[in-house]
Amino acid sequence: MHENDLHLTPEVAETMIRRQFPRWNDHRVQWLDSAGTDNVIVRIGENFAARFRRQAADPDHLAEDLRSEAGALDELSSAVSVPVPTIVAIGEPGPEYPLPWSVQTWIPGEPATPTSVAGSPRFCEDLVTLISQLRQTDTLGRQFSGTGRGGELTVHDQWMETCFQQSQALLDVPALRKLWEHFRELPREDAETMAHKDLIPGNLLIRGKHLVGLLDGGSFGPADPALDLASAWHLLESPRRVHLRHSLGCSDLQWHRGAAWAFQQAMGLVWYYNNTNPVMRDLGRSTLHRIQSDLEVSQ
Repeated sequence: MHENDLHLTPEVAETMIRRQFPRWNDHRVQWLDSAGTDNVIVRIGENFAARFRRQAADPDHLAEDLRSEAGALDELSSAVSVPVPTIVAIGEPGPEYPLPWSVQTWIPGEPATPTSVAGSPRFCEDLVTLISQLRQTDTLGRQFSGTGRGGELTVHDQWMETCFQQSQALLDVPALRKLWEHFRELPREDAETMAHKDLIPGNLLIRGKHLVGLLDGGSFGPADPALDLASAWHLLESPRRVHLRHSLGCSDLQWHRGAAWAFQQAMGLVWYYNNTNPVMRDLGRSTLHRIQSDLEVSQ
């Protein structure tokens, strides 16, 4: 999936789990097929899952990131009313796999898709509640870290140029360039709030039309409050987006910046995962279609 992917097999993952954590030796170890882009997921019995990073990294830096993730997940769990995984163990690198890895609690549910809850009033209300709870969490004086999505839109100009170049044979690039020129000029007025930062469908677990779990919360922290509004474009059809917008009291500017963040994320998904991850590729296409079809944000 990535140029610097590590070679990890089900046999290696099971060996490392059983060698380092014999207390789970009587649990079934199951390799899971997943559309996730950062981690390979291996289920341990009914209650746990090991997460092995796909891409090469500095082991010491990754160990620090895992400790930070553990703290962020604990804080996130206290902030929202839906279940969030917690890290219960950190595995050591080994001869077969060179990085530290984590074991987290398993949250039952099915990943949402761009269409599975798009018209659901119940899910829309759950998403409103989730974003409200994230925003109401105290930042404790912290500020945006300065990396990734959630700061200034113009910081991503170089990445967007790469996306436009790589998407020539896949998308209507001239129209998308024009849209980005509009989005990148949207000013930032809102104070930072706490945000999940990656509310894509695969990180939202559902049962029926209810939100029952929230995954990949390791980046929970201060950011542009418009960032988590990207979820509306990833997940909801127009009437539900309108309801979410008004329920959260979004200003026009904040709503348009939410579309801009969704656009920035979606542009990278289509070309990067075109041949390796159809779930993420199709998410990008779906989100871009929703944005371009909305006359208010696309003009």
